[in-house]
Amino acid sequence: MVRELVHQLPHERIIYFGDTARVPYGPKSPDTVQRYSREIAAWLISQQVKAIVVACNTATAHALEILQREFPLPVIGVVQPGARAAVDATRTSHIGVIGTAGTVASGAYERAIHAIQRDAHVVAQACPLFVPLVEEGWLDSEATRIIAREYLRPFASNHVDTLVLGCTHYPLLKPLLSEIVGRDVRLIDSAAETAAETRRVLESRQLTAPPGSAGTHRFVASDAPDHFLRQGRRFLGTTIDEVEKVTLG
Repeated sequence: MVRELVHQLPHERIIYFGDTARVPYGPKSPDTVQRYSREIAAWLISQQVKAIVVACNTATAHALEILQREFPLPVIGVVQPGARAAVDATRTSHIGVIGTAGTVASGAYERAIHAIQRDAHVVAQACPLFVPLVEEGWLDSEATRIIAREYLRPFASNHVDTLVLGCTHYPLLKPLLSEIVGRDVRLIDSAAETAAETRRVLESRQLTAPPGSAGTHRFVASDAPDHFLRQGRRFLGTTIDEVEKVTLG
Protein backbone atom coordinates (compact mmCIF):
# COMPACT_ATOMS: atom_id res chain seq x y z
CA MET A 1 0.00 0.00 0.00
CA VAL A 2 2.76 2.47 0.91
CA ARG A 3 4.51 1.80 -2.38
CA GLU A 4 1.34 2.64 -4.31
CA LEU A 5 0.63 5.76 -2.23
CA VAL A 6 4.17 6.99 -2.83
CA HIS A 7 3.77 6.33 -6.55
CA GLN A 8 0.42 8.09 -6.92
CA LEU A 9 0.96 10.84 -4.34
CA PRO A 10 4.69 11.61 -4.62
CA HIS A 11 4.48 14.98 -2.85
CA GLU A 12 2.69 13.72 0.26
CA ARG A 13 4.38 12.88 3.56
CA ILE A 14 3.37 9.46 4.90
CA ILE A 15 3.45 8.18 8.46
CA TYR A 16 3.12 4.40 8.40
CA PHE A 17 2.18 2.71 11.68
CA GLY A 18 2.72 -1.04 11.85
CA ASP A 19 1.12 -2.62 14.90
CA THR A 20 3.79 -5.32 15.19
CA ALA A 21 3.12 -5.84 18.91
CA ARG A 22 -0.44 -7.01 18.31
CA VAL A 23 -0.63 -8.55 14.84
CA PRO A 24 -2.08 -10.66 13.37
CA TYR A 25 -5.49 -8.98 13.48
CA GLY A 26 -7.21 -11.71 11.46
CA PRO A 27 -8.05 -14.11 14.34
CA LYS A 28 -8.98 -11.36 16.81
CA SER A 29 -12.52 -10.35 17.75
CA PRO A 30 -14.17 -7.32 16.13
CA ASP A 31 -14.18 -5.49 19.49
CA THR A 32 -10.43 -5.94 19.89
CA VAL A 33 -9.69 -4.82 16.32
CA GLN A 34 -11.88 -1.76 16.84
CA ARG A 35 -10.05 -0.87 20.06
CA TYR A 36 -6.65 -1.20 18.43
CA SER A 37 -7.80 0.81 15.42
CA ARG A 38 -9.09 3.64 17.60
CA GLU A 39 -5.77 3.80 19.46
CA ILE A 40 -3.76 3.95 16.24
CA ALA A 41 -6.05 6.57 14.70
CA ALA A 42 -5.81 8.73 17.83
CA TRP A 43 -2.01 8.53 17.76
CA LEU A 44 -1.88 9.41 14.07
CA ILE A 45 -4.11 12.42 14.65
CA SER A 46 -1.74 13.50 17.43
CA GLN A 47 0.93 13.60 14.70
CA GLN A 48 -1.27 16.07 12.78
CA VAL A 49 -2.11 13.87 9.80
CA LYS A 50 -4.78 15.18 7.41
CA ALA A 51 -6.19 11.77 6.38
CA ILE A 52 -5.93 8.15 7.45
CA VAL A 53 -5.73 5.13 5.14
CA VAL A 54 -6.65 1.89 6.91
CA ALA A 55 -4.37 -0.41 4.91
CA CYS A 56 -5.40 -3.56 6.81
CA ASN A 57 -8.38 -5.45 5.36
CA THR A 58 -9.42 -6.84 8.76
CA ALA A 59 -9.32 -3.40 10.39
CA THR A 60 -11.26 -1.97 7.45
CA ALA A 61 -13.89 -4.68 7.77
CA HIS A 62 -14.38 -4.27 11.53
CA ALA A 63 -13.52 -0.64 12.28
CA LEU A 64 -13.76 1.64 9.23
CA GLU A 65 -17.30 2.89 9.86
CA ILE A 66 -16.51 3.55 13.53
CA LEU A 67 -13.36 5.52 12.66
CA GLN A 68 -15.20 7.52 10.01
CA ARG A 69 -17.93 8.35 12.53
CA GLU A 70 -15.67 9.20 15.48
CA PHE A 71 -12.74 11.06 13.93
CA PRO A 72 -12.93 14.46 12.19
CA LEU A 73 -10.84 13.75 9.09
CA PRO A 74 -11.08 11.55 5.99
CA VAL A 75 -10.63 7.84 6.77
CA ILE A 76 -10.24 5.57 3.74
CA GLY A 77 -10.37 1.78 3.79
CA VAL A 78 -9.30 -0.93 1.34
CA VAL A 79 -12.46 -3.03 0.99
CA GLN A 80 -14.64 -0.67 -1.07
CA PRO A 81 -11.88 0.16 -3.60
CA GLY A 82 -11.02 -3.54 -3.92
CA ALA A 83 -14.67 -4.46 -4.46
CA ARG A 84 -15.05 -1.77 -7.11
CA ALA A 85 -11.94 -2.97 -8.94
CA ALA A 86 -13.23 -6.57 -8.86
CA VAL A 87 -16.62 -5.64 -10.31
CA ASP A 88 -14.92 -3.62 -13.04
CA ALA A 89 -12.65 -6.56 -13.89
CA THR A 90 -15.03 -9.52 -13.88
CA ARG A 91 -16.52 -10.80 -17.13
CA THR A 92 -18.81 -13.46 -15.66
CA SER A 93 -19.80 -11.86 -12.33
CA HIS A 94 -18.19 -14.79 -10.50
CA ILE A 95 -15.78 -13.22 -7.99
CA GLY A 96 -13.56 -14.88 -5.41
CA VAL A 97 -12.18 -13.30 -2.25
CA ILE A 98 -9.31 -14.55 -0.11
CA GLY A 99 -8.48 -12.94 3.22
CA THR A 100 -7.85 -13.47 6.91
CA ALA A 101 -10.38 -15.30 9.04
CA GLY A 102 -11.63 -11.97 10.42
CA THR A 103 -12.06 -10.33 7.03
CA VAL A 104 -13.89 -13.31 5.55
CA ALA A 105 -16.12 -13.81 8.62
CA SER A 106 -17.15 -10.14 8.52
CA GLY A 107 -18.70 -10.52 5.05
CA ALA A 108 -17.39 -7.04 4.21
CA TYR A 109 -16.32 -7.87 0.66
CA GLU A 110 -19.57 -9.64 -0.16
CA ARG A 111 -21.58 -6.64 1.03
CA ALA A 112 -19.36 -4.17 -0.85
CA ILE A 113 -19.49 -6.18 -4.08
CA HIS A 114 -23.24 -6.74 -3.91
CA ALA A 115 -23.81 -3.05 -3.25
CA ILE A 116 -22.20 -2.38 -6.64
CA GLN A 117 -23.48 -5.45 -8.53
CA ARG A 118 -26.44 -7.12 -6.88
CA ASP A 119 -26.34 -10.33 -8.93
CA ALA A 120 -22.61 -11.03 -8.50
CA HIS A 121 -21.72 -14.53 -7.29
CA VAL A 122 -19.11 -14.16 -4.54
CA VAL A 123 -17.09 -17.00 -3.01
CA ALA A 124 -14.89 -16.12 -0.01
CA GLN A 125 -12.15 -18.28 1.48
CA ALA A 126 -10.10 -17.62 4.62
CA CYS A 127 -6.36 -18.29 4.11
CA PRO A 128 -4.84 -17.79 7.58
CA LEU A 129 -1.54 -19.55 6.81
CA PHE A 130 -0.60 -17.18 3.99
CA VAL A 131 0.50 -14.35 6.31
CA PRO A 132 3.13 -16.34 8.27
CA LEU A 133 4.35 -17.94 5.03
CA VAL A 134 4.88 -14.53 3.45
CA GLU A 135 6.60 -13.20 6.56
CA GLU A 136 8.95 -16.18 6.48
CA GLY A 137 9.75 -15.33 2.86
CA TRP A 138 8.34 -18.66 1.62
CA LEU A 139 6.80 -17.16 -1.50
CA ASP A 140 7.40 -20.11 -3.82
CA SER A 141 8.17 -23.04 -1.55
CA GLU A 142 6.59 -26.45 -1.94
CA ALA A 143 4.82 -26.04 1.41
CA THR A 144 3.25 -22.76 0.26
CA ARG A 145 2.25 -24.36 -3.04
CA ILE A 146 0.49 -27.27 -1.31
CA ILE A 147 -1.38 -24.96 1.07
CA ALA A 148 -2.35 -22.57 -1.73
CA ARG A 149 -3.76 -25.40 -3.86
CA GLU A 150 -5.95 -26.47 -0.95
CA TYR A 151 -7.18 -22.96 -0.17
CA LEU A 152 -7.89 -22.11 -3.82
CA ARG A 153 -9.71 -25.33 -4.72
CA PRO A 154 -13.25 -23.87 -4.27
CA PHE A 155 -12.65 -21.16 -6.87
CA ALA A 156 -12.20 -23.57 -9.78
CA SER A 157 -15.48 -25.36 -9.08
CA ASN A 158 -17.29 -22.01 -8.84
CA HIS A 159 -15.84 -20.78 -12.17
CA VAL A 160 -14.40 -17.63 -10.62
CA ASP A 161 -12.78 -15.29 -13.16
CA THR A 162 -11.65 -12.59 -10.70
CA LEU A 163 -9.94 -13.07 -7.34
CA VAL A 164 -9.59 -10.33 -4.73
CA LEU A 165 -6.39 -10.53 -2.69
CA GLY A 166 -8.01 -9.36 0.53
CA CYS A 167 -4.89 -8.99 2.68
CA THR A 168 -1.88 -6.71 2.29
CA HIS A 169 0.50 -9.71 2.45
CA TYR A 170 -1.10 -11.64 -0.40
CA PRO A 171 0.19 -9.62 -3.39
CA LEU A 172 3.67 -11.01 -2.69
CA LEU A 173 2.20 -14.42 -3.60
CA LYS A 174 0.78 -13.20 -6.93
CA PRO A 175 2.97 -15.33 -9.24
CA LEU A 176 2.17 -18.51 -7.30
CA LEU A 177 -1.54 -17.74 -6.94
CA SER A 178 -1.84 -16.90 -10.64
CA GLU A 179 -0.19 -20.18 -11.57
CA ILE A 180 -2.63 -22.14 -9.41
CA VAL A 181 -5.90 -20.42 -10.33
CA GLY A 182 -4.93 -19.98 -13.99
CA ARG A 183 -3.76 -17.06 -16.07
CA ASP A 184 -7.33 -16.26 -17.14
CA VAL A 185 -8.29 -15.32 -13.56
CA ARG A 186 -7.70 -11.65 -12.83
CA LEU A 187 -6.01 -11.01 -9.46
CA ILE A 188 -7.16 -7.82 -7.73
CA ASP A 189 -4.77 -6.00 -5.41
CA SER A 190 -6.73 -3.18 -3.82
CA ALA A 191 -3.62 -1.05 -3.20
CA ALA A 192 -3.70 0.78 -6.54
CA GLU A 193 -7.42 1.52 -6.33
CA THR A 194 -7.15 2.59 -2.66
CA ALA A 195 -4.32 4.99 -3.49
CA ALA A 196 -6.42 6.42 -6.33
CA GLU A 197 -9.36 6.81 -3.93
CA THR A 198 -7.08 8.57 -1.44
CA ARG A 199 -5.95 10.97 -4.15
CA ARG A 200 -9.58 11.69 -5.12
CA VAL A 201 -10.55 12.36 -1.50
CA LEU A 202 -7.62 14.71 -0.91
CA GLU A 203 -8.30 16.58 -4.15
CA SER A 204 -12.03 16.93 -3.42
CA ARG A 205 -11.24 18.47 -0.02
CA GLN A 206 -8.36 20.57 -1.34
CA LEU A 207 -5.93 18.77 0.97
CA THR A 208 -3.26 17.73 -1.53
CA ALA A 209 0.31 18.83 -0.95
CA PRO A 210 1.51 21.49 -3.39
CA PRO A 211 3.71 20.34 -6.29
CA GLY A 212 7.35 20.41 -5.33
CA SER A 213 6.71 19.40 -1.71
CA ALA A 214 9.14 16.86 -0.33
CA GLY A 215 7.47 13.49 0.14
CA THR A 216 9.43 12.40 3.21
CA HIS A 217 8.11 9.45 5.20
CA ARG A 218 8.17 8.04 8.74
CA PHE A 219 7.87 4.37 9.60
CA VAL A 220 6.70 3.45 13.09
CA ALA A 221 6.25 0.06 14.75
CA SER A 222 4.68 -0.82 18.09
CA ASP A 223 7.32 -3.50 18.73
CA ALA A 224 10.41 -5.14 17.19
CA PRO A 225 11.43 -2.27 14.90
CA ASP A 226 14.38 -4.24 13.50
CA HIS A 227 12.06 -7.02 12.34
CA PHE A 228 9.71 -4.42 10.87
CA LEU A 229 12.66 -2.87 9.04
CA ARG A 230 13.49 -6.18 7.36
CA GLN A 231 9.86 -6.88 6.45
CA GLY A 232 9.34 -3.33 5.20
CA ARG A 233 12.25 -3.61 2.81
CA ARG A 234 10.75 -6.80 1.41
CA PHE A 235 7.31 -5.25 0.88
CA LEU A 236 8.40 -1.86 -0.44
CA GLY A 237 11.24 -2.94 -2.60
CA THR A 238 13.12 0.15 -1.42
CA THR A 239 15.26 0.85 1.59
CA ILE A 240 13.69 2.09 4.79
CA ASP A 241 16.44 3.84 6.68
CA GLU A 242 14.87 3.90 10.14
CA VAL A 243 11.89 2.57 12.07
CA GLU A 244 10.70 4.31 15.23
CA LYS A 245 9.10 2.44 18.14
CA VAL A 246 5.85 3.70 19.68
CA THR A 247 4.00 1.55 22.21
CA LEU A 248 0.21 1.85 22.42
CA GLY A 249 -2.36 0.41 24.80
